[in-house]
Amino acid sequence: MAYRSLEECLLDLENTGQLVRIKEEVDPYLEMAAIHLRVHEAGGPALLFENIKGNKYRAASNIFGTLERSRFIFRDNLQLVEKLIELKLNPVKAIKNPFKYISTGLSAIKALPLKNALHQPVLNEEINISDLPLIHHWPMDGGAFVTLPQVYTEDSDTPGIMKANLGMYRIQLSGNDYVPDKEIGLHYQLHRGIGVHQTKANKKGLPLKVSIFVGGPPAHSVAAVMPLPEGISEMTFAGVLGGRRFRYKYVDGYCISTDADFVITGEVYPGENKPEGPFGDHLGYYSLQHSFPLMRVHKVYARKNAIWPFTVVGRPPQEDTSFGQLIHSMTGNAIQHEIPGLKEVHAVDASGVHPLLLAIGSERYTPYMPAKKPAEILTIANHILGTGQLSLAKFLFITADETNKLNTHHVKEFFEYILERIHLERDLHFHTNTTIDTLDYSGSSLNSGSKIVFAAYGDPIRTLSTEVHPKLKNLNGFDNCKIVFPGVAALQSKDFTTYENAQNEIDQLSDQLKGISNEWCKNGLLKNEIALLILCDDATFLSDHLNNFLWITFTRCNPSHDIYGVDAFTENKHWGCKGPLIMDARKKPHHAPPVEKDASVEKNIDRLFNKGGSLYGKIK
Repeated sequence: MAYRSLEECLLDLENTGQLVRIKEEVDPYLEMAAIHLRVHEAGGPALLFENIKGNKYRAASNIFGTLERSRFIFRDNLQLVEKLIELKLNPVKAIKNPFKYISTGLSAIKALPLKNALHQPVLNEEINISDLPLIHHWPMDGGAFVTLPQVYTEDSDTPGIMKANLGMYRIQLSGNDYVPDKEIGLHYQLHRGIGVHQTKANKKGLPLKVSIFVGGPPAHSVAAVMPLPEGISEMTFAGVLGGRRFRYKYVDGYCISTDADFVITGEVYPGENKPEGPFGDHLGYYSLQHSFPLMRVHKVYARKNAIWPFTVVGRPPQEDTSFGQLIHSMTGNAIQHEIPGLKEVHAVDASGVHPLLLAIGSERYTPYMPAKKPAEILTIANHILGTGQLSLAKFLFITADETNKLNTHHVKEFFEYILERIHLERDLHFHTNTTIDTLDYSGSSLNSGSKIVFAAYGDPIRTLSTEVHPKLKNLNGFDNCKIVFPGVAALQSKDFTTYENAQNEIDQLSDQLKGISNEWCKNGLLKNEIALLILCDDATFLSDHLNNFLWITFTRCNPSHDIYGVDAFTENKHWGCKGPLIMDARKKPHHAPPVEKDASVEKNIDRLFNKGGSLYGKIK
């Protein structure tokens, strides 16, 4: 359907049994977020909060809570979008099969943004930041945040909507040192289009004009997170996906989305920053307080009967997981077309997306050589780590599979395939002192850390153990060894203190493991081997579920600092080891704390789920 507003979408969801109205008064401080989290975890419906304590507006969440619901919202135009992206990647297809793609040409009119007549009202009322639903998500958050914003900026060299950027960058509305109603915080990370725009404005000594749209047709929110192929505007994409042209006008020099529920306009001046955060973010930890751009508020608008959409992020999977799934279904093989030889890449959501990539490539360099070893996949790995937001990855596991049976989305099986083949002396490739995701605190400072490529190819060289070796049960200083899955074991240790002490602890562990390694290495093929040991704070928790392994291991490890090995060596600046690989996934003093629910708030919201409450019987 071509929704003209957010409310039209919500009514459609309600009419099809996919939305519940919450009529009880709820507190925007922690309660609304807690209700959302409980409903989302249960795979429940979208929510419309009709009675927010101290606020006259309504709010909606969990709109995109499942992939099925997201696909339902865009059911009329998803195939059209997929065809457009397919044509962008391979325009020859339109020549070979013009009737198949005729609808894509007819959709062009919907892609063009529509400038509204000047006499039309923008939005119905002008309000203040303090009038908005100021939703506080996690106990340690620094204030209230916008979690589904559409942040619009223009290129000062080529102004206008067709060269503009629309991105989803979190906005802090209250708290810290922000002057109430006059200042808000603008947080954006590496590899974001807004950064290019601010850099250009700064060089000219000009403030960057920013418009923040909240609400409106749901296609606008998806457009703000869509990693579009070069040359496709977010506003044109929103028009095609939503089946309705993106409507806008300019007021006081600011672009206004006239279909939005709320619009905040303001300016970011060169060199003006203030502390932003903390904020419970999508890695499952708080992103801490750091200096980020300050936005001076110009005006705030609201439409009649406006609805404030929000989401809650935390340890994945959360609602933003559905965004990623929807995007993957639309873009198909876009990345593979950009990177020659790449067959498949998967940013693993359970690890927080950016910390871990799994990839399958081709090996075509030396088909005349009988020995199989990584060659082309190393080139592909470098290309991956130099491509857009994929470059933020810390751990990249890559292989080749001529049978085309391996699937990066079958995570456990993929790891086993890699571990059966990897030569620990040869196949680990470090990138030290480089950039990583802004939200990742495993490195030494903000945006700084290291990366590693595990490139494995060839015939299996080991069988993977499914049992704990007797000697692993009797190690000095380490205990509670658990098998995570074949070839991987978790080992519990005392709390991490310093890297100097960690090195001594690992040395002691390595000495104890050398004898075991010799047993594993008998008869050529490594028998019943543990290829990877995870040193952790709680081996029972880590081994209890695959997602626990993925989250703990890859959010708490800095490759250059936290990877060790039995019989490790450095030769010509290449690091390797002869025995099992050891990864120290214990919590470090510099790590951000994980997000945790408030027990009293959880108890308070039970009233909505008990008999007589709006959500009674609505979730499993």
